Amino acid sequence: MPEHNPPNLDPAMWLGERRREEEKNFLKGSRQHDEELASAGRIFLEFIQGFWSLHAIGQCVTVFGSARFPEGHRYYELARELGKRLAEEGFAVMTGGGPGIMEAANRGAKEGGGMSLGCNIQLPEEQKPNPYLDRFVEFDHFFVRKVMLVKYSKAFVVMPGGFGTLDEIFETATLMQTGKIDAFPIVAMGGEFWKSVGKFIQETLIKEETISPEDLDLIQRADTIDHAIEIIRKGF
Repeated sequence: MPEHNPPNLDPAMWLGERRREEEKNFLKGSRQHDEELASAGRIFLEFIQGFWSLHAIGQCVTVFGSARFPEGHRYYELARELGKRLAEEGFAVMTGGGPGIMEAANRGAKEGGGMSLGCNIQLPEEQKPNPYLDRFVEFDHFFVRKVMLVKYSKAFVVMPGGFGTLDEIFETATLMQTGKIDAFPIVAMGGEFWKSVGKFIQETLIKEETISPEDLDLIQRADTIDHAIEIIRKGF
């Protein structure tokens, strides 16, 4: 018998919950072969959807950052101005498509007359598509979404954020460190926010020799938008 959504539950909410449960089941461990093949098919279709939606976007910069900063917050306004400047410099601006820093960068790109792109993720909280997107694609799996955010960009700006933002910046740096992608610019903006992270890298990772001193060059800090644009321009 086919499973129907409960009568009092919004169909979109029900579908979103089903998709989240499918992803959880996929990551639980070994399953029957038909279940694994079904998951592989859904993941393949997500990739095709991303490729179809994001082709021919030209020179693009991805902006990473927290979903939790509201309009008026200093980091929101910095990301908004950054998005505008990037658009004025001729770049498309891509984000995770949600609120906070992502909304701000997309909003700035629209205000600057540029292309604004979003790769959203299905989540119970926080991650609703922002209204400043020219192209928008939604994913179930974080790893598919991250491939799209990296694949179509030639530079990356990381603003203050949480676990997700740190995951994105360090995975991108790891891909460069290991030669999986070319060493495109990664620019960290947000002033004091990154000082303790830099201290940890210097005093722990380098001291314990888990990374090499030259790996520090993979991520460059910029305190102004002009400096960020300069770093990005040099990388193209």
